[in-house]
Amino acid sequence: MATALFISRTDLVKNTIIDGNVDTDKFIQFIKIAQEIHITNYLGSKLYDKISTDIVANTLTGDYLSLVNDYIQPMLIHFAMVEYLPFASFQIKNGGVFKHSSESSESVSKSEIEFLIQKQRDFSEYYTRRFVDYICFNSTKFPEYLNNSGSDVDPDKDVNPTNWVF
Repeated sequence: MATALFISRTDLVKNTIIDGNVDTDKFIQFIKIAQEIHITNYLGSKLYDKISTDIVANTLTGDYLSLVNDYIQPMLIHFAMVEYLPFASFQIKNGGVFKHSSESSESVSKSEIEFLIQKQRDFSEYYTRRFVDYICFNSTKFPEYLNNSGSDVDPDKDVNPTNWVF
């Protein structure tokens, strides 16, 4: 089964620093990766599958449509950037791995890339916190959220598991 992406190219370009001239083939796989890793982690398997099925069938409506538009898409946009940025300047061709450079531009340093990734991670954590707060308060509207079992992914409610408070 094909993966239904929860955001479009336009969503990513309009809401990030990606230029409209960037070839979609350069970043589309990072949307899929971010969606499968991060979004599934916070939605859980059943809600993820419900939304994916509805997108494919073009039947996403009501509370589910609002959930996707208001909460899931902003999370995914910034998670996709977290995944894309480390690879943005590289290409693999017949001759090997190449780093893109332009005559009229300057390559950024690793620390500058890490700064951009951290900013995108901060954005994604903000939107994820909003999602978790909303879904926990409104879980009765989305019965799939709490109905995972067996090998399903249970939804993670911890937005930033690396920040431990003692």
